[in-house]
Amino acid sequence: MRHAETVTFGGSALDRAGELRGDPAAMAALAADPAARAIVFWRGKPLIQPERPAALVRLPMDHPALAEARAAPILLGREDGAGRFAVDLSNWAPEHLDQGQLGAFLDPSEQRHPLLGDDMVFAELRRVMTWLSPRDAELAASGKAILGWHETHGHCARCGAATDVTQGGWQRQCPACGGAHFPRTDPVVIMLITHRNSVLMGRSPGWPEGMYSLLAGFVEPGETMEAAVRREVFEEAGVQVGAVQYLASQPWPFPSSLMLGCAGEALSHEITIDPVEIEDALWVSREEMMEVFAGAHPRLLPARSGAIAHFLLENWLADTLL
Repeated sequence: MRHAETVTFGGSALDRAGELRGDPAAMAALAADPAARAIVFWRGKPLIQPERPAALVRLPMDHPALAEARAAPILLGREDGAGRFAVDLSNWAPEHLDQGQLGAFLDPSEQRHPLLGDDMVFAELRRVMTWLSPRDAELAASGKAILGWHETHGHCARCGAATDVTQGGWQRQCPACGGAHFPRTDPVVIMLITHRNSVLMGRSPGWPEGMYSLLAGFVEPGETMEAAVRREVFEEAGVQVGAVQYLASQPWPFPSSLMLGCAGEALSHEITIDPVEIEDALWVSREEMMEVFAGAHPRLLPARSGAIAHFLLENWLADTLL
């Protein structure tokens, strides 16, 4: 695909400094460098300066707020030779916190730490991802994903013992059985399925009224990406798919997916939904989709800006998929 790496969270060419992860002395020197900076998170929300153009905040490693960090910093990579580390401040408890907004489809709440400037807020990444530059978006996605993995994988899956963080935060080692555990990424196919001049769209229960997107599903063990596309579309919508082609990928840290964008040619048109999987599915013509993107459709809302579904549909309309 011509513009594959311009998708949100892709294409910034971050130097991940993987060769340093196993060298404690080099890691310590990188963190002690006055040019090193912390990318800070609270419950998965990155710290940003929200005024447009918005920016991911980079704090000095000796900033007083970092004294509340839940664990040691995790190396994300280097910018201009200087280290960038993810730091989790989730132990901090904001005053007057509205728990009901946290974890919502698009959490609108923002949290301000008392040791940080009034122009800095913790904000839900889904809501602000299109505000950020490609480099800021990649750092935010990487930090959110790796911190989320540590939060849920503190014990060995083989023997249940507590594990130790190694490799700069990119591995957990079990001291009891010797098992090594690495961050997981779950492959998900997301499909631009077309039939003549129309594209197949669906919606999940609980989505905002009028919101539809491309069908998607997890790749199963022992399954090719192409087979997963055909299986998921048939399971969810009862539509048979023939030729399948890979288009682009997108890291999706909600919590740990890699979205594999594919194009597929429908061999059948009739839709029979599985109500357990999706709430509705329909064919949308190119002309209708142009109305949707223009905000002029009477029923449908566009796919979420920043998500690969929006990216694929936008390129389909512009005839720039291949």
